[in-house]
Amino acid sequence: MKISNPAWLVLLLSLATILFSGCQLPPPAHQPAVTASADTNTDVIILRAGDAIKVSFPGSPNLDTAQPIRRDGKIVMPLVGEVEAADMTPDALQQKLIKLYADQISSKEVLVTLASSSFPVFITGSVIHPGKILSDHPITALEAVMEAGGFDYGTANMKTVKVSRMEKGEMKSYRLDLKAALEGGKNVKPFYLKPNDILFVPQRLQIF
Repeated sequence: MKISNPAWLVLLLSLATILFSGCQLPPPAHQPAVTASADTNTDVIILRAGDAIKVSFPGSPNLDTAQPIRRDGKIVMPLVGEVEAADMTPDALQQKLIKLYADQISSKEVLVTLASSSFPVFITGSVIHPGKILSDHPITALEAVMEAGGFDYGTANMKTVKVSRMEKGEMKSYRLDLKAALEGGKNVKPFYLKPNDILFVPQRLQIF
């Protein structure tokens, strides 16, 4: 018997729509390179070779020590010897020391604090004195340029400054408008550099 009424076709299409409505959507398009105007430096502290740290034992002050992390990333602690400290957070190092001293102390309390830190950043491009800068305190991209003698105002494109940063084995790029930062523009937040960041100030396009 031939069906002349299209009601069944409409019903079948409706059922098909319900069945496939829960299917996963296609993945989003590839994201472009990271563009950033601010970084408030809120990341956790990671200890590095050269950092000076203080280790305190509230229940056993005779074990207190203050020392730099050696080039091999280690420190030397009383009673337990060499301890790997680099590439750890202070809290992680505290927990590690608590375990190492489990049989030596009764309070099970260790406090690790970062006393001082010096790290390099690299400034290149249209600045007066390109090269490596060592900083012992948090430093912004604009401050780093000033440490390099400032912009070469005759050639520098201050609106498209690039910061290259290695994160989790992958190089990422951040584009900054330092002209707005230099002029004290509204809603411009400082961009803090991290160890081994490379800041590049490009030249403006010149029409001859």
